[in-house]
Amino acid sequence: MQPTRTHHNTLSLLSTSSLTQEISPFSPAERHREREREIVVMEVETMKSPSQKAAAPLTKIILVASIAAGVQFGWALQLSLLTPYIQLLGVPHTWSAFVWLCGPISGMIVQPIVGYHSDRCTSRFGRRRPFIAAGAGLVAVSVFLIGYAADIGHLSGDSLEKRTKPRAVTVFVVGFWILDVANNMLQGPCRALLADISGDDTRRMRTANALFAFFMAVGNVFGYAAGAYSHLHKMFPFTITKACDVYCANLKSCFFLSITLLLVLTIVALTSVKETMPNDGVVAEGEIEPESTTAKSVPFFGQMIAAFRELQRPMLVLLLVTCLNWIAWFPFLLFDTDWMGREVYGGQVGKGRLYDLGVRAGALGLMLNAVVLGFMSLAIESLGRWVGGVKRLWGIVNFLLAICLAMTVLITKLAQSSRHAAIAAGHGGAEPPPPTAGVKAGALTLFAVLGIPQAVTFSIPFALASIFSSTSGAGQGLSLGVLNLAIVIPQMFVSVTSGPWDDLFGGGNLPAFIAGAVAAVASGVLALFMLPSPPADLPSNKNARPIAVGLH
Repeated sequence: MQPTRTHHNTLSLLSTSSLTQEISPFSPAERHREREREIVVMEVETMKSPSQKAAAPLTKIILVASIAAGVQFGWALQLSLLTPYIQLLGVPHTWSAFVWLCGPISGMIVQPIVGYHSDRCTSRFGRRRPFIAAGAGLVAVSVFLIGYAADIGHLSGDSLEKRTKPRAVTVFVVGFWILDVANNMLQGPCRALLADISGDDTRRMRTANALFAFFMAVGNVFGYAAGAYSHLHKMFPFTITKACDVYCANLKSCFFLSITLLLVLTIVALTSVKETMPNDGVVAEGEIEPESTTAKSVPFFGQMIAAFRELQRPMLVLLLVTCLNWIAWFPFLLFDTDWMGREVYGGQVGKGRLYDLGVRAGALGLMLNAVVLGFMSLAIESLGRWVGGVKRLWGIVNFLLAICLAMTVLITKLAQSSRHAAIAAGHGGAEPPPPTAGVKAGALTLFAVLGIPQAVTFSIPFALASIFSSTSGAGQGLSLGVLNLAIVIPQMFVSVTSGPWDDLFGGGNLPAFIAGAVAAVASGVLALFMLPSPPADLPSNKNARPIAVGLH
């Protein structure tokens, strides 16, 4: 193989330096300064080297990031409507959290495996695109299973008179598993593809992840708006059946719109953005050589073990901060609309209208949250510079997250006081009245403010993982899969413990929210004082400036 121009320059400079040292009449101090000047020249030449990967145009990054809107549309429907839907199928509140174990378990297994194989995929269609296309197809299948779970259960023998519908629950859980597997097949390769086409430009990586978070917000707006609109089933009259009431029909209609948006965005992105397959962009199979016999026989687990073994302190701290951050987030993401229906509106599942009103008010709050999330996502880069770095921004917003979670207690107590006052005044009727306008405004404001820390959570950890991945000994796909473990393991912990934990303190959602506030404070402290700052952005080639290098 012929040496590059940079290699020729380096060799000639080194040989020239050795010759100068032998015959130069200059003093040792002057020779030392001369060597420093030569190393500066080599640094600049290296920065100009063609081996540095160039970033793709911003339009292509936007097209890939837009897939997040379709993915998040479905996630928004899950977070706002599926917890109440599970309970309507007969699953008690205490056990409904266990259904959500599907997502964390599939994320823990699927994302690292998909990331590993996408790093090594040699398909003519590219490394990431085959997995993205397969994920979109599986989402379509899962949506039909979830939407028609009640109908399939009724046709299979479920009684409409009984509260619990076991066959419908089984179909729902199967569809939910497929949906979470498909979403993980989509999100991991999408973020890895964004890192691939961002090249070696760390600022472009941060911008790409911020755009991904922005389109997540767009998907949230669509999803929560659809979930809050109670007449969407009129677009699809066939969705109302004997086993599927208006609420269920609205859920079906929402998912029809979700899958249409996802398929359109995925097709446009995958046909417009072509992946290149350069050697320096593919992680070679032998780049990390597993040592044990088991690792050699199962390459994926060998790569995972090697990836963890090679992690440096920045990535380890990032995993810890992310883990605590998601312990804080997941209780609220899991029970936000249920909190509105139960604690704020004082309703009960399947009894009266208050719970349904609360769930729809929660969907409206989540839509406001998504709007704030979208604007904040576009401002992350500027705010990060303003506060002195993205890791400091992450720490600050974690304290804001803790305050918001603690405020759920105050809003709940105010809602309870307003109900008691209305009942004492004789305005209760058959069921307590909805909360006052002030309480509803406070709850909706809480949802909106939470969009600020959520934008940072959806962006900065993934950008830092892409930047730190050069020290992890793995490709972008596997590195983001490792980061995903720090997200799904806390979700599994919360899913298993939140129901019994809430029952221990009376059966409401507040105990899990308070535990989340404590975790948010710990995450903020670690982000501020232990998480290393990412390396400074490299100057562009045409504006390259010499880097001062000292010899010791």
